[in-house]
Amino acid sequence: MSPLARGWATGWWRRRTLHARMAFLVGAAVAIALIAFAIASWVAVRGLQEHRIAAQLSTDALAISQSPGQWAANRDGPPGDAGRPGRNHRRELGPRWQILSAGGEVVSAPDSPLPVTAGARSVAAGAGKGRSVRERVTIGDDSYQMLTTAINRGGAVQVAIDEEESRRTLDVLGILLGIGCVVGIVGAAFAGRAVARAGLLPVERLTEAVEEVAATTDLTRPIEVTGEDEVARLGRSVNTMLAAIDTSRRQQRALVEDAGHELRTPLTSIRTNVELLLTVERHPELADRLPPEDRAKLLADLDAQVRELATLTTELVELAREDAAREAAEPVELADVVTAAINRVRIRAPGLVFTASLAPARVIGRPGELERMVVNVLDNAAKWSPPGGEVTVVLAGGVLTVADHGPGIAGEDMPHVFDRFYRAAAARSMPGSGLGLAIVAQTAAQHGGTVAAGPNTPAGTVVTITLPVAPGDDQAGPPS
Repeated sequence: MSPLARGWATGWWRRRTLHARMAFLVGAAVAIALIAFAIASWVAVRGLQEHRIAAQLSTDALAISQSPGQWAANRDGPPGDAGRPGRNHRRELGPRWQILSAGGEVVSAPDSPLPVTAGARSVAAGAGKGRSVRERVTIGDDSYQMLTTAINRGGAVQVAIDEEESRRTLDVLGILLGIGCVVGIVGAAFAGRAVARAGLLPVERLTEAVEEVAATTDLTRPIEVTGEDEVARLGRSVNTMLAAIDTSRRQQRALVEDAGHELRTPLTSIRTNVELLLTVERHPELADRLPPEDRAKLLADLDAQVRELATLTTELVELAREDAAREAAEPVELADVVTAAINRVRIRAPGLVFTASLAPARVIGRPGELERMVVNVLDNAAKWSPPGGEVTVVLAGGVLTVADHGPGIAGEDMPHVFDRFYRAAAARSMPGSGLGLAIVAQTAAQHGGTVAAGPNTPAGTVVTITLPVAPGDDQAGPPS
C-alpha cells in the first residue's frame, strides 16, 4: 500500500466512531471466518471427489485386469452375467473402458474408444509393468480422468470417468457456499452493530453521566457503577477523579478564603497607618498630635507590616503553584541544600548557634523547593529558640531532623502545626503567617516524603523530614 493510500485509510479509520469501529471489526472477523470456512469446505469436497474418482478407477481397472479375455468377449457385462436384464455394468465400471494388447492395439472393440497415449503404450508394452498411469484426456468436449493399468500376461486396461459430474457438483457447492457467505456477511454486519450497541451501552451511559457532571459542575454526586468489568473499572476511576477534583476545589476555595482573611488584617493596619500619615501631611496644624518618636514608630510598623505582607504573598504563591510552573526534578545532594539553607538562616539569626551533622544523601527533587522547605523549618526553630540558643541539624540516610530548645509545642496544637494558617495561641503575638510549616508538609509530600513534629528533650521541638533517597544512594556516607 502506498503512503498516500495508507494515510487516507488511517484518516478514514480515525474519523469513525467507536461504535462503527466495533461493528466493522466484528463483521470483518465473522466475514473472514465464513470465507475461510467456505474455501476450506470447497477444497475438502474437491479432494473427496478426486479421491472417489481415483478409487473408482482403481477398482474397475483391477476387476477387468483379472480376466481381460472374458471382459473383451462380453462387452455388455462381466463374465457370468450375460442374459441378466437391466444390468448395465458399464455404468457401474465407468462410462468407458477398453483393453490394449502388448503392442498398444485396442482388442476389446469398444463402442467409444479411448485415446491410446504414449504413457498407455508404455504400460501395455511392459515397460511400465507393475505400474499405472493416470492422465487427464479430452474426448470431444468432455474432460475425463483415465487410468491405464498393466495386465500380468501383457497388455493393459484403460478405464476413464467423465469429470463433468464432479465439476458440476463443485460448481453447485461453490454457488451455495458463495450465497451462504453473502448471507453470513450481511448477517454479521447486523450482528456487529448489535454487539457494538450492547457492548458500548455502559460506555454511553458513563459518557452521559460525565457530560451531566460537566454541565452541572456537581462533583459531589458519584456516577453509578455496576459490575466488575473494564467499564466498571473506568467508572470507578472517574469517580475517584471527580472526588479528587472536588477535594482540590474545596482546598482551593478554603485557601482563597483563608488568604483573604489573613491578607485583610495587615492591609487594614497598613491602610489605617497610611491614612493617619496622610492626614498629618494634609493638615500641618495637626502635626503636634504625632510626635517624631511616634511617627518613627509608625513608619517602622508600616515597614514590618509590608514585609509580613510580602512574606505572606510569597508563601501563598508557593502553596498555589501549579506543577507546570515548577522547576524540573533532578538528582540533588541534600547535604548541600541543607548547608545552603543553614547559611541563609544564620544571617537572619546571628545570635543563635547552628550545629550540623550532615551525611551525603542524594534525592530526586527540585533544589529550590527543597532549600525553601529546609529554610522554613530552620526559621521556625530560630523563631522559638531563646537568645544564644542552639539549633541542631542532623542528616542521615534521607532523614533530616531539626531540633531547637525553645518552649516546645503544646499538646493540643501538635496535630495542627502543619495546617495552613494555623497559629498556636503562643504564636499569635509573634510575626508569621502560619504557612511556613504548611509549605514544608506540601513540599515533602510532593517529593514522596513525610514530615512530623515532636517534643525535644529536655525542652523544645524536633521536626523530622523523611525523603526517599535516589537508587544507589541507600548507604549514607560519613557525616560532614
